[in-house]
Amino acid sequence: MTDFSRTMIERSGYLRDGFASTYERFRPSPPPVLLDILARYAQVPHPHLVVDLGAGTGLSARAWADRADRVAALEANPEMVRQASRAPAANLAYLRAYADHAPVADGSADLVTCAQSFHWMDPAVVLAEAARMLRPGGVFAAYDYDLPPLVHPDVDAAFAAHFDARRDARRRLGLQAGAAYWPKSGHEARIRESGHFRYVREVTCHGSGPTDSERVIGLAESVGGPREFFGGQAPEVDETFYSLRRIARAVLADREVPMVVSYRIRLGVR
Repeated sequence: MTDFSRTMIERSGYLRDGFASTYERFRPSPPPVLLDILARYAQVPHPHLVVDLGAGTGLSARAWADRADRVAALEANPEMVRQASRAPAANLAYLRAYADHAPVADGSADLVTCAQSFHWMDPAVVLAEAARMLRPGGVFAAYDYDLPPLVHPDVDAAFAAHFDARRDARRRLGLQAGAAYWPKSGHEARIRESGHFRYVREVTCHGSGPTDSERVIGLAESVGGPREFFGGQAPEVDETFYSLRRIARAVLADREVPMVVSYRIRLGVR
């Protein structure tokens, strides 16, 4: 375990009671098209082994469990592991472990994935570990979704304002999240510069599904840790959250509407 990984878990706010259940309830799972793309690049329609690093509550790992022989989901946050274990699957193993020291045999994985998690890790160490686990032709993929999702112009603008307020408050209070050190926009370059992969590229895709005002509000609550993490020193975070809640309820009322989530996949083929 690197000092960076330990520090990031402490700074995340994700250890707080109840946050893991909010994360599980409101965060999106990767869409089928994303899994199709990665299986195609790994040239295996039904992967034998997928290793999901920084698995959180298992949203990505469970999606892979529906189409792979085995999935190993590694997560160092004990609260996330506890929440993930509430949804067991026969071919899915949840392991409390750091991504830089995976208990997985050399060359055994078809895919190694980081779903909305690579920015929490020391990239040089984790990319070397991913390459070790992958068979020749296997694929490492860091995939993240863009925020805000596409719901309604007024709702999206309020969501973005809240997201910006959280980011700025973390910076001001010295509580920077992983993306402040390893921006997601640099994932592709870091994969390429590692020298572990013969082909590297970025791919985009989209997922869609129904949402309503409470799910939009819940998604915002799940982004960046609980608001209580700021200890009352960031009133703008509360203000923008309550503004989003008011606007979402006014615009969407009790209706279900489509929500589109855009994904950016940065992948490397070993």
